[in-house]
Amino acid sequence: MSEHIPASHPRAESLRVRQKIIEGMENKVVTKAGLFAHGRGEAFDYLMGERTIPAALEAMDVAVAMLLLATHPVLSINGNTAALVPEAIVQLGTAVNAKLEVNLFYREPGREEAVAQVLTDAGATEILGLGDVPTTTLEHLESDRRIIDPRGIAIADVVMVPLEDGDRTEALRKAGKKIIAIDLNPLSRTAQWAHVTICDNITRCVPKMVEIAEDFKQNKTQEELENIVANHDNARVLSNAIKEIIDYLSPIAEKGVFLELPEPTE
Repeated sequence: MSEHIPASHPRAESLRVRQKIIEGMENKVVTKAGLFAHGRGEAFDYLMGERTIPAALEAMDVAVAMLLLATHPVLSINGNTAALVPEAIVQLGTAVNAKLEVNLFYREPGREEAVAQVLTDAGATEILGLGDVPTTTLEHLESDRRIIDPRGIAIADVVMVPLEDGDRTEALRKAGKKIIAIDLNPLSRTAQWAHVTICDNITRCVPKMVEIAEDFKQNKTQEELENIVANHDNARVLSNAIKEIIDYLSPIAEKGVFLELPEPTE
């Protein structure tokens, strides 16, 4: 349990996040595959210095502007997202007037309901993508992730896909949707297929996007939001993310260590 993690532990925050994923698996919200996906993302977070890099902040501004300008924005929710940032994702949906739609690769009995319950407990009042409504499907996709809600992703112009699979991102883009991805790996197919890719840890990213949304609603005109989106170049942002990883790692590679190790004593 997270309360047993000492605050003094150098990896305390990382361990608390891992515990959320473990508890999510125990509650059917997260699958075993979700544990592997989290570990892969955490490895890239290490390479970025476990910080929000400038390229990610730039992409967040574009993503929020795109969501605020959208006619039918939708936030696609999978198990890891629900386990890690339930309150923040609900707050973001409210801030940008976006629908929340549950979409899962592994549809074991009771899992959709478990994810929906987590979102409801976090304050969601409407959740799409559950099994009690008619559905439609995405072309170019064979897995169960092709199933979408006709009130949500099916009519969406902008879809945010945190921690998404590359094949579904590709299918959504081919369906004419504008795609916002949250993916720590700038080399992934998801990152490459999205129109806007935020290379950041979702636990830092989504709360920050809520702040940005509230700021933009008060201080940005529609024209200013349109300019933010129009000036975005996702290839450049991904390139900058890779460069920032290199810049962070280069001095470490020179020294061979990044910790301040004590000098050996005789």
